[in-house]
Amino acid sequence: MDKYDLRKALKGLYTASRGKFVLVDTPPMNYLAVDGEGDPNTAPAYAAAIEALYVSSYTLKFMSKERGRNYVVPPLEGLWWADDMDDFVTRRKDRWRWRMMIAVPDFVDEALTLAALEKARAKKPSPALDRVVLERLEEGRAAQVLHVGSYDDEGPALDALHNRFLPDNGLVPTGRHHEIYLSDARKTPPEKRKTILRQPVGPAA
Repeated sequence: MDKYDLRKALKGLYTASRGKFVLVDTPPMNYLAVDGEGDPNTAPAYAAAIEALYVSSYTLKFMSKERGRNYVVPPLEGLWWADDMDDFVTRRKDRWRWRMMIAVPDFVDEALTLAALEKARAKKPSPALDRVVLERLEEGRAAQVLHVGSYDDEGPALDALHNRFLPDNGLVPTGRHHEIYLSDARKTPPEKRKTILRQPVGPAA
């Protein structure tokens, strides 16, 4: 059985160059998602959300495989924002809000996804699993770049994106800051972690 790999099928969305901003056109995509808030390094809700996403994503993968469509579970992704965006820029993480996500291939229908969530909750009940939902994200055109290193060192890349690349190209942000974690943070030293930084954009008025 061939195993579908979203990172290969949508290669342009899951690859980027370090220090080089590019514009991509993203299609609408389905995700398993959990919303939360607080410092991702210390908030128990964050760790619980990540565990719940992986439990539900692998449950869905194996249920899809049983029906003849196997696939690689895509990488973890996250949307990040704050009620006061200064708190985001100044790294006041206790005030951050986030939506952690793992993509679901288009050939996996809603009924199977909801059945997988029900199965995961029955097998390993937890408040975090109860908060996992199926969401459809429509970002459209976006700018992205590869960051290599600690998540706390993303500042210069984000500054270059918002204060140079976007203004120079007549663009403004239109959605939430989006990160795609190409490296497993549990196994990769901070200085070697690869993260795609993405920002939905539109033309400046």
